[in-house]
Amino acid sequence: MHVRSWQTAYRGLLFDDYLDALQPEEWAQRYTFADPQATNPLTVLAVEGSEICGLATIGPAGDGDQQAVGELIALYVDPDRRGLGVGRALIQEARARLARQGFAEACLWVLAGNEWAERFYRLDGWSPDGCRRPAKVAGYSVEDICYRRSLP
Repeated sequence: MHVRSWQTAYRGLLFDDYLDALQPEEWAQRYTFADPQATNPLTVLAVEGSEICGLATIGPAGDGDQQAVGELIALYVDPDRRGLGVGRALIQEARARLARQGFAEACLWVLAGNEWAERFYRLDGWSPDGCRRPAKVAGYSVEDICYRRSLP
């Protein structure tokens, strides 16, 4: 699901040969599902029957100076289930978990040019904070945009 989501969301933003070569088996190793420590990333799944429909990964913000800031590290929805409320449910759960962990604010990073994601986050109350960072994805230079919002 995560690989198919990347292949859909980042088509036109990353090179096709890179997206087409992504291997689900390699990506599956990246997730932690049951670690209760707030200092480690945690992935929440949206499941329908036996199929994973989406995922959200949360944790403390990468900048150690921002101890009161949690981060939505990843949010991906199966491309066939976009627009059905899976992403809304995942982001609500991610925000609630970050708040329960004691974070007063959250941030996330969006690949510049990913207009669908930027619109989705704005509708959920996130705003760009003016920060941008260069990033490398498989050797390709890209730029990420930071969004923030307060947590209840």
